[in-house]
Parts: sequence; structure tokens; C-alpha cells
Amino acid sequence: MAEIRWFGHNCFRIRAKEATVITDPVGRITGYAMKPQMADIVTISHKHPGHTNLDAIKPDYRLVDGPGEYEMHEVFITGVRTWHDNEKGAERGFNTMFVFDLEGIRFAHLGDLGHNLSESQSEALEDVDVMMIPVGGTNVINAEIAADLVTRLSPKLVIPMQYKTAKGDSGLGEVSEFFTKLGITQPEPEDKLVIKSGDLSETTQVMLLTPEADAVKK
Repeated sequence: MAEIRWFGHNCFRIRAKEATVITDPVGRITGYAMKPQMADIVTISHKHPGHTNLDAIKPDYRLVDGPGEYEMHEVFITGVRTWHDNEKGAERGFNTMFVFDLEGIRFAHLGDLGHNLSESQSEALEDVDVMMIPVGGTNVINAEIAADLVTRLSPKLVIPMQYKTAKGDSGLGEVSEFFTKLGITQPEPEDKLVIKSGDLSETTQVMLLTPEADAVKK
């Protein structure tokens, strides 16, 4: 059983038997103020202040911040090199997608992906159960490209990230456009998701989470 919470932007905490994983610790530049967290493993897709708030993570975690294969806390992680733009990194540099397995569930966190995926890059996401994908455009893929990737890769569960909410990311697009492109009804957001591998359907489901982090006080 894995518990998933979203702290805003690209930051998720996934608690499972093997380990607690936090992705892209969210920085205040995004509008989100995350309280201190504990983690065994932290992944960082690229070195931007909105994704590298390691001061919010209590010590004694293992950091993964680039492509390659890693094994720690009985968790196998694969980092896949992609780009933060549609010009092979010429404008905004590299991005790393991470694929990892917890509780028999295969997760993929696409980071600040800025382009559609090639065939070889897509192969790394085959058989993914849960995909966390940016949808808000403005320096990352927009709703149309995100919907195309979901349709092409057919993960069992999709969790959108990096879009405008009442708390943060005011300059990004609305998540509603992503659902329009997919042609499905937008669900009500949940505070958290608790899932087991046996709960996942072969038909792709899309779920929304409420940001756990507070809004930065102005």
C-alpha cells in the first residue's frame, strides 16, 4: 500500500513499506510553502529553485538528481535524460524523468518535461502504473502534449502536476484544459491517495490532489 500526497508544483511524497520518496521539493518561488518533511529518498529533476528546496527535508535522506540506475532502501530507480525545452536543452537545459517501484507499483515522475517524447524515451515508461505529469505549459509541456502522452503510454493512473491552483503557480494554465483535451470529466480533488497494486484498473484513470503545502504569505 502506498500513500501519495501532493505539496504543489512537482512535489509529491510517496510513503510505502520500502521507503518514503519525495520528488522535486517545492520552493517558495512557486507560491507554495512546504513544511519540513522526512524522506528516505529525494529525487530532483533539474536544478531550479522551485524544485530543489532541500532545506525543507530533514537530514539523512539519499539524493538522486540525474540519469542512471540506482538502488537504495530496496527501491530501484531509473533516471532518464530528457530536456526542459523543445530544443534539446538549448534554451533551458536538461530534465530527468524518474521511474521507480514501490509496493509492487511502478511510478513515473516526468519532472519539468518540455517536449514530447521520442520512441526510445517512451520505452522507459512502458508498463508504468502511476504517472505524475506536468500539464500547465509555460516552460513545460502543455495540456495537449500531456494528453497525447497519456493516450500513447496508457498508464493505469495519472496525477497531473504543475498547473495553476488557488495556492500557487499563478502563471500556469488551468488543469481543466488537460481534461478537455482528454475528453473526460474533471474529478473532485482528494487530499491523498492510498493505493495497492490490485486496486489499479487496466483502463487509465486520472485523479486530482489538493496541494498539501500552504500558500506563501504575502
